[in-house]
Amino acid sequence: MASSVRFPPSLLRATPNPSSAFLSSKPLIVPPRRVGVFRIQCSKRRGKQRYPSEKKKLRRMAETLVKSDIKNRKEGFWRLSKLGVPLSKDPGKDFVGVSPPLLEAIAKVLEFPVASMLPQEAFSIVRKSFDARKLLKEPEFVYTVDMDVKQLLELEPRTWDFIDRLEYKVGQVEYMPIVGSGPSGLFACLVLVELGAEVTLIERGQPVEQRGRDIGALVARRILQSDSNFCFGEVMKTLVRFGAPIDILIDGKPHLGTDRLIPLLRNFRHHLEELGVILKFSTRMDDLIVENKNVLGVKVSNVRQDPGSGSYNLFYDAVVLAVGHSARDVYQMLLHHNVGLIPKDFAVGLRIEHPQELINSMQYSALAAEVREGRGKVPVADYKLVKYVGEGNSDTSSDSGDQTRSCYSFCMCPGGQVVLTSTDPSELCINGMSFSRRASRWANAAVVVTVSSNDFDAFKCHGPLAGVEFQREFEKQAALMGGGSFVVPAQTVTDFLDNKLSVTSLPPSSYRLGVKAANLHNLYPASITQALQHSISMFDKELPGFISKDALLHGVETRTSAPLKISRHSDTYESTSLNRLYPTGEGAGYAGGIVSAAVDGMYCGFALAKKLNLFQGDIESILGKAQKNTGFVKY
Repeated sequence: MASSVRFPPSLLRATPNPSSAFLSSKPLIVPPRRVGVFRIQCSKRRGKQRYPSEKKKLRRMAETLVKSDIKNRKEGFWRLSKLGVPLSKDPGKDFVGVSPPLLEAIAKVLEFPVASMLPQEAFSIVRKSFDARKLLKEPEFVYTVDMDVKQLLELEPRTWDFIDRLEYKVGQVEYMPIVGSGPSGLFACLVLVELGAEVTLIERGQPVEQRGRDIGALVARRILQSDSNFCFGEVMKTLVRFGAPIDILIDGKPHLGTDRLIPLLRNFRHHLEELGVILKFSTRMDDLIVENKNVLGVKVSNVRQDPGSGSYNLFYDAVVLAVGHSARDVYQMLLHHNVGLIPKDFAVGLRIEHPQELINSMQYSALAAEVREGRGKVPVADYKLVKYVGEGNSDTSSDSGDQTRSCYSFCMCPGGQVVLTSTDPSELCINGMSFSRRASRWANAAVVVTVSSNDFDAFKCHGPLAGVEFQREFEKQAALMGGGSFVVPAQTVTDFLDNKLSVTSLPPSSYRLGVKAANLHNLYPASITQALQHSISMFDKELPGFISKDALLHGVETRTSAPLKISRHSDTYESTSLNRLYPTGEGAGYAGGIVSAAVDGMYCGFALAKKLNLFQGDIESILGKAQKNTGFVKY
């Protein structure tokens, strides 16, 4: 994705990614624009998931708040976490309001004697999740709720004494400011246009409506459109204002559903057009226009033509490069311009699929009958598994040495299906998806292990694109194993663990282009295969039944995240190699999913707007402070 922005002649110009990019060219007199002051605070790790440094920081904060006694207790918000409501009392997973049983849990925290006197309007649900652990007397829904103190006191003044005595408890009762939220190209575009920039959005994929037809042709006739498929296009974290269901704002594991993307993305696109954004679909960025290490614009062409054929130039003040992690031609182009590309660790593996009823039974036991194919009171069961495997295949802690690999389930899709995400007919790569109701008969998830430069070197993959070549090697092998026509090589879990192929009649699969029995245990190097085998065995100990005759492994899952990072300045978000180039999002190596990519795009948009004198404030005062000292940027 790429986009362009236009400003007064004295200002610089802007563009995002080749699969989408932001661009800007003609002078624009920016009219006075009233920009509302807002504050965005993204979700953070909580409870046991917090890093030790975060826990220490929160303890200090708590001590400070206790000492100062939170002087302004009549305003602001209190966040109440870990509020449990038994399943028998809760209205169910699809209810997103404040129920009387939830008011009882809130009243217990406040020590307020009559729960029914608490006004529902003063409370908003931030998160709702389901806890069916067998150690509980009864499964329960767990809530995080924000309490608006000012509104509560206006509606029920008798709560003041109880608010005044409320004690700050880290992770349970916290005083905090207002909350809000938000993929990188679209959100950078939105920020820039709302701050007065004139933006062009360049997208190699089709509009989402046509992209659905292209994917249909892939499934029905095995015709792959290399620029319009599951990887390229308007893929983003949706906002309720554009048509997403309101429950994604509070669900502990928010899920939109592929079927809801088309109207939502159409609404988002129309909103951008109404703000003046020029959208160029089916437009591929073939090259950057560079002079004296300054990006002056982009060279583009129609995706239906060969790269460079019928291309033309577009000149802009800056280019916001918001590529996805599969835009390999862009990485090659950047390398040609000597742009700093740094190989980074990522993960590879296989996608495992079980009958959904089996996962429901493993997680819920007798409660599994309440799922009712996604229409019941409890959510369709899922899982998240993580282990660390040492070189000797021993279960180790994460700090046991350099040879330790992280092994984990990734992108778990309950009630979903396995889908093709290849961008080249000679390569085979898969992923998973679920529709909104999650009513499919299958549950799938990637089972992956981390790989690093040590693995690349062993395969004679060197240089900035070593990770890309590493991915390609196994995607080509998977395509050969499948026999062509996008048929996926597959193997039962039991055979994979025993290094044999005894079962040629495979269990049913949700993958619509067909599966073929293959020796997946011979696909990856022995070190990766053994790590996968050992992690699956450990997963079965944590989730008995995970190793099953009905469990089927599909190959391959290689694109869990970008295999490199495009170097940029941490404060300005501008490339360290080329001026006026702003790499952002997952493809640039600064995000690990839709939400983090969207937030990174917002930071990038504000940083560019600040350079263009469209925004004079402090970015962190609006979006909060980004932690940039490790791997991904954490928000």
